[in-house]
Amino acid sequence: MKNINKGAAGIGLRAPHYKDILNLQPDIGFLEIHSENYFNPDSQNHFYLHQIAQHYPMSFHGIGLSLGSSEPICTKHLSKLKQLVDIFQPALVSDHLSWSSLQGNFFNDLLPIPYTREALQNFVNNVNQVQDFLQRQILIENPSSYLQYKNIDMGEPEFINEIISRTGCGLLLDLNNIYVSAANHNFSVNQYLEVINDRAVQEIHLAGFTRKQVNNDSILIDSHSSYVSQAVWDIYRQYIQNTKTDAVTLIEWDLEIPPLSELISEKNKAENIREKIFSLECDYET
Repeated sequence: MKNINKGAAGIGLRAPHYKDILNLQPDIGFLEIHSENYFNPDSQNHFYLHQIAQHYPMSFHGIGLSLGSSEPICTKHLSKLKQLVDIFQPALVSDHLSWSSLQGNFFNDLLPIPYTREALQNFVNNVNQVQDFLQRQILIENPSSYLQYKNIDMGEPEFINEIISRTGCGLLLDLNNIYVSAANHNFSVNQYLEVINDRAVQEIHLAGFTRKQVNNDSILIDSHSSYVSQAVWDIYRQYIQNTKTDAVTLIEWDLEIPPLSELISEKNKAENIREKIFSLECDYET
């Protein structure tokens, strides 16, 4: 296992960039993969991952555990994930605060969870099952949302904090998701971040969103198809300033994937923000 340096910045590993990363071996703190894309040991994805993982630390980010489902976790899926994790020993393993399966059918969506005590206990049970099976901690990513349940027992950050407290899992803090949800539901990003357990944050996601017009209103969509917005960069800068977190940072870009150089440029922005903040701290101390 290659450890990720504290505060490192990385990018998502995407197929169009396999050869460039292998040939150029650019300065990237770590690479994140979507775990399910590498389950097949005979696939081209798996072939390239074997080579690339020799040079870079890895974070494995899943979308298929359906941790919020009231149905049992798919043991076949979990076994495939364990096989992948055991082979590559990534520094981090994560999935989402969502559900995506019903009666054996899996949907291509990360569906929202009602923040009730019953849903909390169910999610806690599933996270504990996964961590016991993998024999390691996982991270849970906060969602982006486009609707809200009427009957809830607590807010999203409180719900996440309870999961962390009851399972010992870590948090993958997606700042773009918070911004998107805050804009869609008219709540304060700052108040959300004041509640969330900063000590549990091990990875931060930054991504781009798109704006969609719906009747006479607009909604933000967490599309991962564009540059990180200035508003999200500002939130990131303030969060690093306030918390001095050692969490690593990932630039997510999954659709309309740009040249590798553009992803690295976005990654460099995150590094520069951290460097300026911590260099100022050092100046004040001297």
